[in-house]
Amino acid sequence: MIRVVMLGTSASVPSVARNLCAVGLRYAGEVYLFDCGEGTQRQMMKYGLSYARVRAVFISHLHADHYLGLAGLCHTLNMIGRKKDDPLLIYGPKGTQQVIEGLGCNYEFLKVSDIGEGEVYRGRGESRGSEGFSVRAFPVKHGRNALGYVFQEDAGKNFDKPKCDELGIKGLMFRELEKKGEVKLTSGKIVKLAEVSRPKQGKKIVYTGDTGMCEAVVKAAEAADVLIHDGTFGEERRAEADEREHATAGDAAKAAKKAKAKLLIVTHISNRYEKTDALLKEARQVFANTKIAQDGMELDL
Repeated sequence: MIRVVMLGTSASVPSVARNLCAVGLRYAGEVYLFDCGEGTQRQMMKYGLSYARVRAVFISHLHADHYLGLAGLCHTLNMIGRKKDDPLLIYGPKGTQQVIEGLGCNYEFLKVSDIGEGEVYRGRGESRGSEGFSVRAFPVKHGRNALGYVFQEDAGKNFDKPKCDELGIKGLMFRELEKKGEVKLTSGKIVKLAEVSRPKQGKKIVYTGDTGMCEAVVKAAEAADVLIHDGTFGEERRAEADEREHATAGDAAKAAKKAKAKLLIVTHISNRYEKTDALLKEARQVFANTKIAQDGMELDL
């Protein structure tokens, strides 16, 4: 199961209700962060994600509201004894390594990589028939080198239960099928995994970071299970959105519709919007299955 937690949903500065940008994803017992705004480690405590289990952090761009939380997180991990053989991996656009050094985070357990477009990470899987997942970076429209990320679970297999029952496959035989690709029945017959299973598409979650409306997002989010998209403003602030290279809630909805995503979560909400009913209405007029992010919002996939 993939657990997604919206840890911070505000734009630029925090508010009483919203912390700065961060999305937490828990998979196979480890935690992955997409951006890490100031106060993220406290948000993790509040919403039940272990900071000790953070394996990798993916920074979308080098505006302070998206990375300042790394300082506190890294200092805490050092205090609790994180070691070099249990590295914290940090990925971000060109200049990330220099920024992290400037935060005073010069710990041996840190491994920082400046990245560009393409696959940047592969992780292990947890579910039956799943071999793991990848994280891929793609360019977005928000200043120089800004990135979005695609979390893509590898395709797996679902067992055909009626067929397995018919053949007498049960218990540890399933594990043997997964591990070896075949199992020997009590009758002596050899059954291949492909004979008693069917393909299962892996889950796909896309995080844009800050961005204006752009085709790169649409392409990256094609058939995504969840698209987490910048929606800083409503359409009434179109000029400001364009000037600052942010999206409106309506822009996010258009991207989700064009990409044929299953669910849209609009985040990075300007503090001008104490109430978000108008933003939700704007987005749902274009893409019905839309939610406006709130700190602590969770999804289980």
